[in-house]
Amino acid sequence: MMRKQNVFSLDPRLAADCIILGSTGECELLLLNNRLLRPWFILVPYTQEQELIDLETEQLHRIMQQMAELSRFIRREFRPDKINTATIGNVVSQLHIHIIARYHNDLCWPATVWGYADDKEAYPAQEVNDIVFRLKENTALLVD
Repeated sequence: MMRKQNVFSLDPRLAADCIILGSTGECELLLLNNRLLRPWFILVPYTQEQELIDLETEQLHRIMQQMAELSRFIRREFRPDKINTATIGNVVSQLHIHIIARYHNDLCWPATVWGYADDKEAYPAQEVNDIVFRLKENTALLVD
């Protein structure tokens, strides 16, 4: 695991829009603070690189394993119709990976989730606590 806390700094836009759930050892695990599009997780690798292709092979492999584990957790726990995964980074250049549960009845289906900034509802603390509990009980993702 490559946690480099002394070098890592979360982009202020991600910090403002998200709830930090904890560390996977390889990434910071965030939850976009909008329960209208849920769950929308973001993995932020502990790296200065901006693109997945620039990571060392071993680190890329570990991150891909965590992406897969988080996606399986989403499928099992939230039963979405589709899981979207993206590393766009046009606004926030810090490498981050969106893993989003999508439903045929969500507010922007079948369009992309980008651009729905005005449609927001913050998570209540208890719901966040429940998600963290479920992650800890059903995955090996959170190491904190």
